[in-house]
Amino acid sequence: MAEYLHLDKGEGVATITIDRPEVRNAVPGGGWDALHDLFDAVARDDEVRVLVLTGAGEDFCSGADVGGDRAERQPHPLDSMRSVGRACQTLHTLPKPTIARVDGVAAGAGLNMALACDFVVASDRSRFSEIFARRGLNIDFGGSFILPRIVGMQRAKELVMLADVIDAPRAYEMGLINRVVPREDLDALVGEFVEKLLAGPPIALATSKKLLNQSFSSTLEEALEAEGIGQAYQFTTVDTAEAMTAFVEKRPPRFIGR
Repeated sequence: MAEYLHLDKGEGVATITIDRPEVRNAVPGGGWDALHDLFDAVARDDEVRVLVLTGAGEDFCSGADVGGDRAERQPHPLDSMRSVGRACQTLHTLPKPTIARVDGVAAGAGLNMALACDFVVASDRSRFSEIFARRGLNIDFGGSFILPRIVGMQRAKELVMLADVIDAPRAYEMGLINRVVPREDLDALVGEFVEKLLAGPPIALATSKKLLNQSFSSTLEEALEAEGIGQAYQFTTVDTAEAMTAFVEKRPPRFIGR
């Protein structure tokens, strides 16, 4: 694991922190492979039920470190970009709920990394930008796929082609983020999301996440079939039996992910 990436685990939650505050947590060339490996490790860890992704210090992530040491990067630019793509794919499809805790700047690949999470919770001092055009680049980290699905095509084009910096209230209005709160309340709000997700049924949540992620590429017939297969399996699990028993006994269910 790269020295600037920290993985902390406890009580069913894994927190990945990008720790390069001197460059607003920009990710250097080799960092995308390291992030992919961390996301993959979380996906495979049966003890982890929720992932929180954040940045150290005053910012979330300013994207790729375009001013960093080029010697650290892959020998061909396309190889480097495929590393970015692998990290995005693994995060977006991670079979557990993911939360981006955003404070300060979330720009470029950093913004799209936040959007690849299931929830984006931000402080009121946060700023967001699809800054790529200012660097003479097209968008990456799945932005061309994720962004229109969140805000619609016209607003996606506005964000990408104008490359404006928008504040947290505007981002919330556009649907980029789920919640915006004063900075001092950010950790408490993330904790509320985590608590609710930890109380949820892991198998059902993972299946619903997958169904929603593929919804724009599925026909209604395919979606209905996938829903049916999912529930047919869940009726064989301990968790669904526990949910039914808890309903009858009028108590909260206790899910264990089996």
